[in-house]
Amino acid sequence: MGDPLETAKADMGKLTARKVSTATPGKYEDGDGLRLVVSKTGAKKWVLRVTTAGRRREMGLGAYPGVSLAEARSKAADARKIAAEGGDPIAARKIKKQQMPTFTTCAARYIRAHRRGWKNAKHARQWVSTLKTYARPVIGAKPVDAIGTEDALAVLTPIWHAKTETAKRVQGRIENVLDFAAAHKWRDPLNPARWRGHLDKLLPRPTRVKTVTHHPAMDYRELPAFMVELSELHGVSALALRFLILTATRTSEALQAQWSEIDREARVWSIPASRMKARREHRVPLSDAAMGVLEVLPRVDGNPYLFPGARYGRPLSNMALLQVMRGMGYGVGGDRGDYVPHGFRSSFRDWAGEATSFPREVCEMALAHRLGDKSEQAYARGDLFLKRRKMMQAWADWCHCRYPNEEAFLRNRPSNPVNAPEPV
Repeated sequence: MGDPLETAKADMGKLTARKVSTATPGKYEDGDGLRLVVSKTGAKKWVLRVTTAGRRREMGLGAYPGVSLAEARSKAADARKIAAEGGDPIAARKIKKQQMPTFTTCAARYIRAHRRGWKNAKHARQWVSTLKTYARPVIGAKPVDAIGTEDALAVLTPIWHAKTETAKRVQGRIENVLDFAAAHKWRDPLNPARWRGHLDKLLPRPTRVKTVTHHPAMDYRELPAFMVELSELHGVSALALRFLILTATRTSEALQAQWSEIDREARVWSIPASRMKARREHRVPLSDAAMGVLEVLPRVDGNPYLFPGARYGRPLSNMALLQVMRGMGYGVGGDRGDYVPHGFRSSFRDWAGEATSFPREVCEMALAHRLGDKSEQAYARGDLFLKRRKMMQAWADWCHCRYPNEEAFLRNRPSNPVNAPEPV
């Protein structure tokens, strides 16, 4: 062991965090060649004097406060170790920088590694678009191991208040990319873009910056009159909107529905997990009115979709249903209400909760929502299908859904469809 007195004397000559933060222009030694250099303008940088191949050289370790005293000492120790083993720490650092991927390169690798697990191509495009627009101009060319908290803030702060929802997505995506880099040992595991316990201390919570707005929804008591008016419209788009309302599904789920997913005998529409938000298959019981819509839908050769679009082999676009509602005077700026197609799920939920006695779990399952926490989900293995069939028929009856073409179907429908609930 060394002499405690000598050790104490050595420590007394070392810098402290306070000395570094208050240092005026000049040079300050920390020992073993590490030095803080403060310019006349007050800019501070770390310099290490190291001997390599018998030659004394100076090696920059970064600027303060980006590189703290502790980080400077750690970098200096690594460099001294390389020099002691006969290597050149300056040359080693250059090689490391050449091999270290930039943020843009790392983001591209992350997207390639994960895009097959994302539910659709649109999600991948959004990843590329947001990072290209907001992150790349600021940190795109920076090596992933050099990105710090101040870099994350430089990306997020300008858009945090004006584009809160987008900014939160960008934060999450930067966090994921840097975690990916850490897993490949390209950087320190401590993530400077982490929200919980880090950026949440530096930025206001998104919910406090911007009030969450829900999709405008039509009052369920207006649905019967709306459906009568909708039934007077012709075309696949009007039929698609009608089907969406009757099944209480999301726009993408309805428009991408395929004939292969429909079991007419059982009167069931099975949506595969790959198209569901919860990534779990969802069975939709089809009411008399929903089956009536299927009866009058056109079939196009080479197109597997219930609602074929103008492009060969493709479904209607997401704008098709909005256009129908705009033509009826609804939508943003519409004189009859700013309702949108997705809002009919809320209309359905309000009807189920206020005008019926169906249990909450049946209502939530109809919307393909997960019930309770993970423990409750582990025990709730069933999908309450028979109870949901009764509810969806009641919903269709509430909407008073009828087409002239439906009458023939209703007269000839199976008297005891497969999976129909027992009379109560």
